Amino acid sequence: MQRLEAKLPSMKAFRLLLLAAACTLPALAAAQWQWIDKDGRKVFSDQSPPPDVPSKNILKQPGGRVAPPPMPAGDPAAAAASAPVVAKAAASAPKLSGKDKELEDKRKQAEAAEAVKKKAEEEKFAQARAENCKRAKQGKLAFDSGQRIAMTDDKGERYFLDDKQRAGEVKRLEELISRDCVAAAQ
Repeated sequence: MQRLEAKLPSMKAFRLLLLAAACTLPALAAAQWQWIDKDGRKVFSDQSPPPDVPSKNILKQPGGRVAPPPMPAGDPAAAAASAPVVAKAAASAPKLSGKDKELEDKRKQAEAAEAVKKKAEEEKFAQARAENCKRAKQGKLAFDSGQRIAMTDDKGERYFLDDKQRAGEVKRLEELISRDCVAAAQ
């Protein structure tokens, strides 16, 4: 019985150690880089940013990794000595553009489709204006000819326009002509 009691404290210690290790794993897995690319977008990665990203744009870096130190401005000898190391590190680092080629292609295709759709709508609208212009001009010719103009009321009965109604209709047709025919000519 004493042997079992002697093992219990070491089992508890082992369990506590295992629990502590399990609690630190998420912290290690959350080690990410975060920076702002040249287009102003936030980039999240498990790798360090490309060398062309200035250190002021690096928002977050993992605790275990350190960003490369800035080049000394006043000491050309130190800069020359560290240049091969930096160049070698830059050459071995993967080239990240921060943009997904497929995403850019899809965006361009969507913009092109939108432009085609907009152009088709504009052409349809221009055709409608041209048709309105043509009909308004034909109607005005009929009114200018002096012949009697008959209309149909809500009940389906036919009536002739008097002078006041003719003047109102001529004014409406002239407004249509000035609006639609000027736009159709452009």
